[in-house]
Amino acid sequence: MHTSRTLTLARLPSGVPIRTTVHVYGEGRLVDGDSGRGPRLDLPSDGGPVVYAQAAQHGREVNGTAVLRRLHERLTGDSAGEDDAPALDGTLVTVPVADPLTFDHVSYTTPESLDSVHSNMNRCWPGDEDGTLHERMTARLWDFASAADAVVDLHTGSPSMLTHTVYMRGDDECRALAEAFGTDLLLAEAAGDDADTEWSERGFAGKFRVAATREGIPTITPELAHSREVVADAVDVGVDGMLGVLRHQGLLAGEREPWDGTVARNHLGRVTAAESGLFTPVRGLSIGDTVVDGERLGAVHDPTTFETLQTAAADRDGIVYSVARESTVTAGSTLVGVAERLDEE
Repeated sequence: MHTSRTLTLARLPSGVPIRTTVHVYGEGRLVDGDSGRGPRLDLPSDGGPVVYAQAAQHGREVNGTAVLRRLHERLTGDSAGEDDAPALDGTLVTVPVADPLTFDHVSYTTPESLDSVHSNMNRCWPGDEDGTLHERMTARLWDFASAADAVVDLHTGSPSMLTHTVYMRGDDECRALAEAFGTDLLLAEAAGDDADTEWSERGFAGKFRVAATREGIPTITPELAHSREVVADAVDVGVDGMLGVLRHQGLLAGEREPWDGTVARNHLGRVTAAESGLFTPVRGLSIGDTVVDGERLGAVHDPTTFETLQTAAADRDGIVYSVARESTVTAGSTLVGVAERLDEE
């Protein structure tokens, strides 16, 4: 069974509503809410597990939206060659476009004029019904996400970022969910007192993944490759990952192949630009490469004098998961991301 409804997330200063669509598959359904709040999720008292998945918190990250469309076709029997839709023993809730504002502008954040406090939607979960624009939007989505037994927040990295899945370090249920999604690289991210100072200062406590996990809902953030464009290979990874999650949570029959990949430390292994200029990575440097502490990764040059302003080097042993391919860089921007391998996690 599939139902969908339009959901008003908030309103612009002109009164124009910010709308998206919620889809529900399986045992649950969408019904009219109270006090004009729009649709709400109605679950049977003896129903199975609930999974919530969303995409496009950041509007330029469109592959997750394509994943949910492909999954919709699979679950409703609309795919070519699919005669019968598989029955779900539980409920799947999806929101293909979590932030319509950034989606329409193919952007990562909203203009300051719309939300000067939280221009990044993924910094203000679980939201506030009486708060800023993004706080109101996240609060409305939280009504659906908080009913779930597991959450998948689909994101998309740059073309030069290794596909991976982020989960809360030290949380066994999050780790199992990440393994079920199945990317070869998992990044374990700390939070609270265990987080590094840099992580805390960047406001990551308001991330969707962190807020949901702290509420006891296992949550993962897959980072598929290629932002700003729909890439078939990236979508395939996402669809396979979602099917793995649905099997892991018991909504679909069958088991996924045992996971056999690499676990590494979170995103703090960033080699940053000390000066603005042109960055040239060393010849042959690719995502997935193994590097050692002190290894030369590239150089930043002054484009007018040709002076070498910085020799970029790894600050740890690890795996290269991102490389800046847009040569023009500003001071403080990430040149190379190096994830520190964890032998035990």
